[in-house]
Amino acid sequence: MNMLPNEAIEFLQELEPLVKDTQNEVVICAPYIDLFYTLLNAQDTNIKIGAQNMHFEESGAYTGEVSGKMLKSIGVEYVIIGHSERREYFAETDETVNKKIKTALANNLKPIVCVGELLEERESGRWEEKITTQTRLALDGLTNEQVKNTIIAYEPIWAIGTGKTATADDANESIKKIREEISKIYGNDVAECVIILYGGSVKSSNAKELFTKSDIDGGLVGGASLKADEFAKIVNF
Repeated sequence: MNMLPNEAIEFLQELEPLVKDTQNEVVICAPYIDLFYTLLNAQDTNIKIGAQNMHFEESGAYTGEVSGKMLKSIGVEYVIIGHSERREYFAETDETVNKKIKTALANNLKPIVCVGELLEERESGRWEEKITTQTRLALDGLTNEQVKNTIIAYEPIWAIGTGKTATADDANESIKKIREEISKIYGNDVAECVIILYGGSVKSSNAKELFTKSDIDGGLVGGASLKADEFAKIVNF
């Protein structure tokens, strides 16, 4: 929940020349109030725009919510679903995450689906069960093609604001387990097509270590994305 429209516009104007030559896909997921302005200012650039959340219903008595159809109508291409903060603070469940993914795909939005374990789950050895179960339930009922168009983001919740650190090897091992779970259900060809991001305090100083690992396809960048020069360094690695 950062940046007013004028700040978001200034950020994009600063970022665009810094990332214009990258071969990587660049996506900014902005607050609802900023989406229209960022979409206008991202035209004719290589920066795509996504939302941070959406509702699973198309319309109705859901005051304060925004539908996938609404997002698509203004040109949004991506949407984050099931972020750890949404699960923790707003009671999102594996069931609602699954419903939102299906609605996003029905509206030709690319879902960025977050999974991740808590500190006690990491320390008790239940981390693998947690992230593979979240992955399986998130993708339940999807076709092979729909799974290929779904992006997974692994967020080690235990390493966010706890003083503990997820190493690049930790991140890669967890992402490998997620990919193996997808392979069990949908086959290796589908699993290899799925983009799996790492979302635990990605910054320019650890980008090389993370992005040279075998199974990490990119980053879901938090605080480091609020500074154009820092974010550009990550994008351009």
